[in-house]
Amino acid sequence: MLSYPSGMTVSSRALGVLSDALRAQRNQRRTRWRKLSPGRQALLVVAHLRKGETYADLACGFRIGTSTVYRYIREALELLAAMAPTLAQGIEVARRKAFVILDGTLLRIDRVGMTSGCDRAFYSGKHKAHGLNVQVVADPIGRLVWISPPLPGARHDMGAAREHGIIDALATHEIPAAADTAYQGAGPTVAVPQRRRRKDLGTGRYRRLSRNQKDVNTAHARRRGPGERANAELKNWRVLRKIRSSPNTAHRLIAAVQTLMIASA
Repeated sequence: MLSYPSGMTVSSRALGVLSDALRAQRNQRRTRWRKLSPGRQALLVVAHLRKGETYADLACGFRIGTSTVYRYIREALELLAAMAPTLAQGIEVARRKAFVILDGTLLRIDRVGMTSGCDRAFYSGKHKAHGLNVQVVADPIGRLVWISPPLPGARHDMGAAREHGIIDALATHEIPAAADTAYQGAGPTVAVPQRRRRKDLGTGRYRRLSRNQKDVNTAHARRRGPGERANAELKNWRVLRKIRSSPNTAHRLIAAVQTLMIASA
């Protein structure tokens, strides 16, 4: 197998955070010797998360065994997941912002059972694909504030946000939020676009929005637009473009990426 030098667009701060965490763990365990230094192990893990490199490719590039790559990645994921912020910590950050942007996104998966009907909970009718629903909270310029643990892809965004406690937290702390029409009825602090009015009894058609309502929707779309940046950045980590591990362990993977994204901001 051939190897070659390459690069990736990841902040050195993210690499430093992971390197420091690995070094501290090794000192705590009094590890005497390992094949790779904490910095090289961190680079290996970031390459797997950012570029989706396989265990075999990483083993060739770093001149170690495939099983060692697996152990290194699993160890780092547990450390990064433990460092991920909780909802309470995310709300504390959100309180210092003028407003936040709330949006849901689907992370596709492929390891679901099809014969017993277990896949139905993960099938999103909107996206016509199996996946996991995660709720993303971003600040006004699109920087990540918090990512929720994953739920099966069939869950509606509004139901997922309520289950995670996001809606109640925003209302309790009176944090203004901008969201799409999926969050209709989320409360007075969550602004959503104007929807078409009920059908006209005479014509049977939906009544068109007025000019003022369309202007309000345009302004709201501009306000909510930067939130798409956080979703796009999340899926720039190629390991999340299509999660090939078990959906039951995807929460650790998502939390690890969240830690690196916040460290890079």
